[in-house]
Amino acid sequence: MSSGSRRSGTCLRCCLVIFAVASALYVSGPALYWRFKKGIRLGDNAPSCSPCVCDCPPPLSLMTIAPGLVNLSVTDCGKNDPELNKEMEKQFVDLLTEELKLQEAVSEEHIHHMNITYGEARRVASQYQREAEKCNAATQICEEARERSEAMLIKERKVTSLWERRARKLGWEGE
Repeated sequence: MSSGSRRSGTCLRCCLVIFAVASALYVSGPALYWRFKKGIRLGDNAPSCSPCVCDCPPPLSLMTIAPGLVNLSVTDCGKNDPELNKEMEKQFVDLLTEELKLQEAVSEEHIHHMNITYGEARRVASQYQREAEKCNAATQICEEARERSEAMLIKERKVTSLWERRARKLGWEGE
């Protein structure tokens, strides 16, 4: 027997044990919880209720509800269904293996969908990054143009002021 098949056999056994423990806890957990909770309540000396007095009518029998059902037997259910018989003949391990394969297929599909979504998100993020870089470049160009025009305005004001002083020296009185 190869080490790979030993490992897979050990893994399968571990999975079966975990599945069995989880199933047992799932089935018996609620009953244990309520019993434990009831035991705590009794330990706290909580007042107990008096027994209920009920004037309920007797329960209806199966004969009065559906007389035809009494003649049917549950043991014959599904004996003539070849697909059901085939499924029931499968070994428990085969059923678990089939379930694991189904879960693997679902997880692979989920991973594929996630990879596509991740790729799309990266593409959109890259597009937004390019747009942001364009916007930053345009803002920088505008800022440089504003600084140049501000410098030219200051220079023009100096020249205007110089000409205005010369004009006043020559007798211009202004507006």
